[in-house]
Amino acid sequence: MRKKVTKAIFPVAGMGTRFLPATKSVPKEIMTLVDRPLVQYAIDEARAAGIKEFIFVTSRGKGALEDYFDHAPQLEQELRKKGKTELLETLQSTNMDSGAIAYIRQHKALGLGHAVWCARRLIGNEPFAVMLPDDVIAAEKPCLQQMVEAYEETGGSMVAAMEVEPSRTSSYGILDTSEERGDRVKVNGMVEKPAVDEAPSNLAVIGRYILAPTVLKNLNKLKSGSGGEIQLTDAIAQEIEQGRDVYGFRFRGQRFDCGSKAGFLQATVAFGLAREELRDDLSTYLQSISQVDRAAQ
Repeated sequence: MRKKVTKAIFPVAGMGTRFLPATKSVPKEIMTLVDRPLVQYAIDEARAAGIKEFIFVTSRGKGALEDYFDHAPQLEQELRKKGKTELLETLQSTNMDSGAIAYIRQHKALGLGHAVWCARRLIGNEPFAVMLPDDVIAAEKPCLQQMVEAYEETGGSMVAAMEVEPSRTSSYGILDTSEERGDRVKVNGMVEKPAVDEAPSNLAVIGRYILAPTVLKNLNKLKSGSGGEIQLTDAIAQEIEQGRDVYGFRFRGQRFDCGSKAGFLQATVAFGLAREELRDDLSTYLQSISQVDRAAQ
């Protein structure tokens, strides 16, 4: 019987330099889309997929991220006293049970592959998910849940994939694919940030993975690759070389790159418009901006 995916790694050790000066004191992962931190979207998606153990790979200066998941008894007491039941429930939904969450330090910035490798002792010999909170995905059924359901049929390793403009392939890990199986594609190889004229396709890997434990063994043997970092895509590519299955999964949903300022702003607008209590005011404002732009032209 195939083992269930119940553990997820969240690599959150990055310094968030693209969002300075905000990230001087606030970890990028707890910057908010509307009223929820980026990391809360990832946690909610993981919970919907059946994840029970949450492993954060952090670095110095991430104390506020750890505190975010702790209980806040005084605040809960005040909300309870004032009868603010809805706010109390929202607050309590951010709490993590004792033992459900673990924090591991990545002492050197050696890439995504190295961050995943740092969590190897907590994974053991089980399949596991990797989630990058920078990638926020709006979907009717959460992306990782879609992937877990597909994984239960296929096994192997699986990466979330989407088509990008050919001119953007040098910014992503790119899949070399063969047969199509509905929302799954068989992967023959993976190339990290290839030059535009060397990309095997325009199907890019984004920040959701379900990986076999053998990927960790591959990471154990890897030397630095593209950009002088230990690349997770190189370790996944070795799975293919060793005769194990790797699939690309065309998820249903819209991905926002919240590691960039433009992507973060786009996500803020999209998630704001999705909120019933905000939609009318925000739509009116956006329409007024559009009218001003047209008049200026």
